[in-house]
Amino acid sequence: MLRTSAAFALAIMAMGTIDAAAQDRHVRINNNTSYDIIEFYASNKGSRSWEEDILGRSILPAGHSVVINIDDGSGYCKYDFLAVFEDGEELTKYDNNVCELSQFSYTD
Repeated sequence: MLRTSAAFALAIMAMGTIDAAAQDRHVRINNNTSYDIIEFYASNKGSRSWEEDILGRSILPAGHSVVINIDDGSGYCKYDFLAVFEDGEELTKYDNNVCELSQFSYTD
């Protein structure tokens, strides 16, 4: 009986580790500003540079939103976001937990 309980406890601990690594990192980015977002970057806290522009050739128009899978395969949950707006303004938001966030909004 003790062996069964120990095996069960180890199985539960292993599932917790797998769940943390496999968490959903899809985040809806809401552009509730008056300006289009022309570039958007998300880099994990362990990165020393910004990754590629997630929007690519697209933009995120004012008043619209997009769902982005913010998963670079690193297993990180904490990411910094950088939005570049059409008027040239850049807005950086640090330490966003994409394993817990379902939405992130930019506002005027």
